[in-house]
Amino acid sequence: MEFPLWNKFFIFADIIMRVPPLFIIDGLFRISLGLPDETIVLSSTDNDFKITSALNTSMEFVPLIGPESFLLEYFNFEQQGYQMFIVIMLKFIVCCIGCIAALCTFMLWTKHLIIVYLYMISIGVIFISYWSNVSTIEAVIAYVSKPEYTNSILDDILHLNLTSIIKEGTGSLLFQNYILQCLLASIFCYIHFAPRYLILQKLLVMSFMTPSLLAIHPLPISILYNAPVFATLLPLAVCKFIIWYNGVLILKTIYMGYAHARNFISNYGLSALVETEWFRLNVPCVLRTFWLLRIGEEVVQILGNHYGDEDFSYYDMLRTLLVNGCETLTAVLGMTSIISLICHYIGCFFQWVLLTEDGDEKSIGTISAILFYILALQTGLTSLDRENRLVKLCRNFCLLFTAVLHFVHNIVNPLLMSLSASHNPALHRHLRALAVCAFLIFFPVSLLVFLWSQFSVSTWLLAVSVFSVEVIVKVMVSLAIYVLFLIDAYRTAFWEELDDCVYIIRSFGNIIEFAFGVILLFNGFWILIFEAGGAIRAIMMCIHAYFNIWCEVKAGWLVFMKRRTAVNKINSLAEAKFEQLRSLNDVCAICYQEMQAAKITRCNHYFHGVCLRKWLYVQDRCPLCHDVVYKPQNKEDCSTDSLSPE
Repeated sequence: MEFPLWNKFFIFADIIMRVPPLFIIDGLFRISLGLPDETIVLSSTDNDFKITSALNTSMEFVPLIGPESFLLEYFNFEQQGYQMFIVIMLKFIVCCIGCIAALCTFMLWTKHLIIVYLYMISIGVIFISYWSNVSTIEAVIAYVSKPEYTNSILDDILHLNLTSIIKEGTGSLLFQNYILQCLLASIFCYIHFAPRYLILQKLLVMSFMTPSLLAIHPLPISILYNAPVFATLLPLAVCKFIIWYNGVLILKTIYMGYAHARNFISNYGLSALVETEWFRLNVPCVLRTFWLLRIGEEVVQILGNHYGDEDFSYYDMLRTLLVNGCETLTAVLGMTSIISLICHYIGCFFQWVLLTEDGDEKSIGTISAILFYILALQTGLTSLDRENRLVKLCRNFCLLFTAVLHFVHNIVNPLLMSLSASHNPALHRHLRALAVCAFLIFFPVSLLVFLWSQFSVSTWLLAVSVFSVEVIVKVMVSLAIYVLFLIDAYRTAFWEELDDCVYIIRSFGNIIEFAFGVILLFNGFWILIFEAGGAIRAIMMCIHAYFNIWCEVKAGWLVFMKRRTAVNKINSLAEAKFEQLRSLNDVCAICYQEMQAAKITRCNHYFHGVCLRKWLYVQDRCPLCHDVVYKPQNKEDCSTDSLSPE
């Protein structure tokens, strides 16, 4: 029982260690490069010129009358613009390097990640020691610089004159600094990666303790001021030595990682590498942890600054959290991971309702995450102002929820077909499936009524309406086929027309879906041209046009041609007479049901016409003797036969 607990602890520790690089990347994304918020406007009057820009501060030039002064100030402005361009480029390069370094740190193996954190802790220990020594030295200098004070702190200690020291608080501060420096020295000596020579360890401890020891001696103030700086030289030199000493090993580790990735891609492909690294790094959990910590930080700031104000409300706080929770690409990724988890549990809930164990609910979370992130990129959430970002975010949530309804239909549809086709007598399972179907009908209807009553007509409202009506049509088609299968289950005779009825109903549903796909294509084209263009939206429109329109039309036409060809072949076969079926007294070799009507093949075998037609979708040979069922007699038959697969 302890081993799994330790495993969970190590997994949790690994997740926590990979969160700080995401905060670094998120912070770099928040850095403003200093680009102008407004365009430069040159306005002129009779006797002055004014150039206004929102670079950092508004610049206003009021030159003297004459072209020379105007040219002089124009060149000054150009020089300032050139310097600002250099600063922006430097910021951009530093941000790119920082993002790459943080991303490389995020992708390290756990043992290498621990080494990086230990090194960073050692650097942090040095800075904490420096800040503590500086504050202590400043307090000591302020204490000994008083005009009435003529002795040193060491004299007071030796003469046991501790009253004034304790009264001023300098003694307690010195004692606290002693304890802190001892602790920091122990930590640094324990975690640094330099060779652990005894003399080096002792010198490191002395370097941490030296400012506190010098503070009590009667030394010049300049020495006391510089003591914290000199105390950090040896620890910093050790850290620098570690980098230079292990530089070759660091480069070798990076090269080995690159070689491993290259070999993995050559053997298994890029998708396998991405999937393997995705699970190794536990990316979804890391993103969720990052986003929750980020939101927690926002909550603390909001409550600390505005809690107790008269205008404070939790609704405004929720709006602020939603807006700030998607202001950078990393924040959008974290929100996407949270949404993926929520959609996954929605799928699990409907599976619990339906009493099924299908794996579709696992894909709901993944597909929902991909869809939400694509919507975020299309709408440009990170580049919008706060109000527009909240509006776009809510619209994306509506689109996402209608897509989740389609995923739920993908779970309930196979269950309906299996319940009706397998003659399942469990009434409660039928009722559960029908209850989910009722939800998939009434909820989109209620959503459409609410949206059309509250919002004006727009491209977004049209898209939500199309998705909602499409899921209603899908559910109605599934229910119609479910009813037909139930009727067939309680019939005693074979139902020849069942296949035709099912085909007509499904064809109707496919035609409606195709029409909706065309409407969405034109809707997206309108948005691309007149509302919000972009490369990502154009790419998604091309993908939609190919997969949801062209491929669907091609597949539907192929099914139609196969069906028409099979019908022509079946009609060319002889119809079995009642006397022949009675003398044969056999069942169809395809469906094993009694034959009240049948077709006779050229090899003199009897089958249901519908069963044989379904068989001809697959191949043209008899199920019993494998002889060719249909032999074309003329060129027209040959051309028709070529449409069916072998």
